[in-house]
Amino acid sequence: MAELGKTWWGQRFIAALASFTDGPRLQRGYGYRGDNRILDFAIADGQVTAEVRGNVNPYYEVYEEPRYRVELRMVPIPQPDWERIIARLGSNAALVSKLLMHEMPDNIDAVCAEMAYPLLPRSRRDFALTECSCPDYANPCKHIAGVYFRLAGRLDSDPFLLFELRGLAPEQLRKALRATPLGKALASRLVEESTEPVPAESFFTRPTTAPATPDYRTFWQGAQRLPSAIEPATPAAVPAILVKKGGDYPAFWERDGSFIHIMEELYLRVRKKNKDAL
Repeated sequence: MAELGKTWWGQRFIAALASFTDGPRLQRGYGYRGDNRILDFAIADGQVTAEVRGNVNPYYEVYEEPRYRVELRMVPIPQPDWERIIARLGSNAALVSKLLMHEMPDNIDAVCAEMAYPLLPRSRRDFALTECSCPDYANPCKHIAGVYFRLAGRLDSDPFLLFELRGLAPEQLRKALRATPLGKALASRLVEESTEPVPAESFFTRPTTAPATPDYRTFWQGAQRLPSAIEPATPAAVPAILVKKGGDYPAFWERDGSFIHIMEELYLRVRKKNKDAL
């Protein structure tokens, strides 16, 4: 089986499935994650529903291609506990800033676990519902595993689905974080201010008359001596804020490597291009 999960949260999500699924069904479920098997996939109100195409098997008297309905739902976190978790997140500037910029903090699961409700699943007990209409006695079956793999792929590109699966919509999360004292201060800095364009008289700088005759000696020699040594300039970092706002592993990104990492490397190459020729 190929490596699953492009992100740390995607890998943890797959590890939870492997902990309560037998090996053969897990292997077959990996082949059921694609569009040729999953004909319909939707997430609404924290519940995942899918229609999965089965196999024709005359040995079991299955002569027409069957369609199975799969439903997955994680155990939701109660609303009072969400308020406690948001208060905890809102007291940490690093967590609030990353979440408001659509980034998943590395320690987000540990912070939620401290409040007795980890964000990522640990075992079968974290799922309130795993059902499939197929006749397989095992749960999860290969169809449930295939839908689970598809869900893990969605989480790679949009980790905020984890909050929705736990009962809190991402919009509600951001709204609640913006209402905290730190969130208000940070959100005001993230709002893009629109300015009206000011017409210019000319595209070129027009010469102006000096108010007095300049002191050429002072201009060329300066009032103070130049320093004998200049500290090397620190290269500007590439924050890639706009790219990070869109989230890592977007839907169009099919490679295993991080999209944000590739973009940061691209910015660095553009900045260094022809540097020696200047």
